[in-house]
Amino acid sequence: MWDIELSDEHKKTLLKIARDSITRAVYSRPPLEYRIDDGVLNKKCGAFVTLHINGNLRGCIGNIVSETPLWKTVRNMAVESALRDPRFYPLTPQELDRVDIEISVLSPLKKIEDPEEIEVGKHGLFIRKGFYQGLLLPQVATEYGWDRTQFLEQTCYKAGLNKNCYRESGTEIYIFSAIVFGEKDFNLQKE
Repeated sequence: MWDIELSDEHKKTLLKIARDSITRAVYSRPPLEYRIDDGVLNKKCGAFVTLHINGNLRGCIGNIVSETPLWKTVRNMAVESALRDPRFYPLTPQELDRVDIEISVLSPLKKIEDPEEIEVGKHGLFIRKGFYQGLLLPQVATEYGWDRTQFLEQTCYKAGLNKNCYRESGTEIYIFSAIVFGEKDFNLQKE
């Protein structure tokens, strides 16, 4: 679906940028500017940063597409997830050592006409109808044990639409894949 390959070193660098950015933001410090010459980390693609505490969601914000380099998208979305997810109060300094960071690097969206093309566990969904839109990352369906229909229905709900909106004319369905990795994958020490 797309041509990006992230090495373990790329992943560790992005996780460090996310961790450092969240820590600075929680203490009201401006984000760091990094000098990154790596072509992969400077590629423009969408990314989401998800925060968990004790396995519970604590924030998740991202960009589907991005006009900035990947490292900068991760930096910015880490701060947004920590401080501006409207479902949660801003992350506090006391939570920093308990928060686990997960990053999802997104492929470009692919519009589909047949929901049978959706592979649960492989694809994320983006549904749009009029001014309403909703996105669920590929790992969400797996985490909740949803089948294809449930995944479609939950994405419709996320968009603020009825659960069968994906069957209605005027609804656009897009799939994408993601490279998903987190601090727990590398046993990274929290600072």
